[in-house]
Amino acid sequence: MFRPFRILQAAALALALSGCATTKTRPATAPSAPAQPTAGTGTTATPSIQAGRSISGSTSFQDAGGRLRPDIQAYAREVSQTRGVPLPRVETVLKAARYNATVARLMRPSNIHVRRSWVTYRKRFVDPIRIRAGSQFWMENQATLDAAARRYGVPQSIIVAIIGVETIYGRQTGGFAVIDALATLGFSNPDDARPERSLMFRNQLADLIQLDHEKKLNALEVEGSYAGAIGLPQFMPGSIMRYAVDGDGDGHIDLLYDPKDAIPSVANYLRQHGWVPGLPVFAPVLLPPDAGALVGGGIVPSTDWAKLQARGARVRPGAANTAWEQYPLGVVDLVDEPRNLKEYRTGTPNFFAITHYNHSYFYAASVADLAQAIADNLGLPGPN
Repeated sequence: MFRPFRILQAAALALALSGCATTKTRPATAPSAPAQPTAGTGTTATPSIQAGRSISGSTSFQDAGGRLRPDIQAYAREVSQTRGVPLPRVETVLKAARYNATVARLMRPSNIHVRRSWVTYRKRFVDPIRIRAGSQFWMENQATLDAAARRYGVPQSIIVAIIGVETIYGRQTGGFAVIDALATLGFSNPDDARPERSLMFRNQLADLIQLDHEKKLNALEVEGSYAGAIGLPQFMPGSIMRYAVDGDGDGHIDLLYDPKDAIPSVANYLRQHGWVPGLPVFAPVLLPPDAGALVGGGIVPSTDWAKLQARGARVRPGAANTAWEQYPLGVVDLVDEPRNLKEYRTGTPNFFAITHYNHSYFYAASVADLAQAIADNLGLPGPN
């Protein structure tokens, strides 16, 4: 995730907070049974780290004598105290971090307006390479996918599509040192208009240090995207802590190379963020001509079937599954500015669960469309 072309749909902050599986979200409400207990690293919230600050123009985290900057030293002490990591280990990790100018450049907000194009975005992800590779990934990992679908209620096609959109099944997991990326974005890349951006990365850095202390990964070696996302599903460190699953029961969670862990981790993340088993991603709805006025925005469904019916919406002829009528819904817009086109769809809680993975309607719709394309290619049921 966090590739530059995602500015087609959202600004850089939205990308940073939502380009991958993040933890700063709240689930869509739905009258469903509680998600089954996870088999991951735990879902207990961790305290936000208040020490530390982001300084524009700073390209070093240490002074001339090799000591951490005073604000970073204060940050180290707070991480040690709140996360139970010995201070010397926290300092060792932070002293190993190096400023990465490429990371800073790629994450710098752009003042240039990029015309959003749903058609272009979709073609980039719902493409023959991902359809073929996704079909092969599904066949090679069918037992794991079937087990995850049974446990979490998330269709195999959706899990496969997310991993395909994120990394093309492990082909593009990123080559940036995660410690460098998070330190750069947390301590040397401020955005005065959005101070929460740097704070988020400092908290993710604390999560990384805690994972290192718990020997769940090596903070000095792990690589990922230029925003610190890791592995096949591109989980941020905080999501690894809270949602990653030991799928094969070997006592170790490996999201970098092992589909047996990555597959149930994606399913668990979606279930914990509002996925409702048995619902389609999009409701089979014919919207009225003024559908644009029904778009609520955001990553939580904002209307329901009774209200849509009152505005002239109708169930598509031949639709068999009507369980979605009992759940919150949201009309979403897929805009193509260069072509002056607008496509409207009606998202169920499952569409909005995907937007918690990435806060972009383009992203969630592409995942759903890729999932259907891969399922069609294999002659198997899709998500709709």
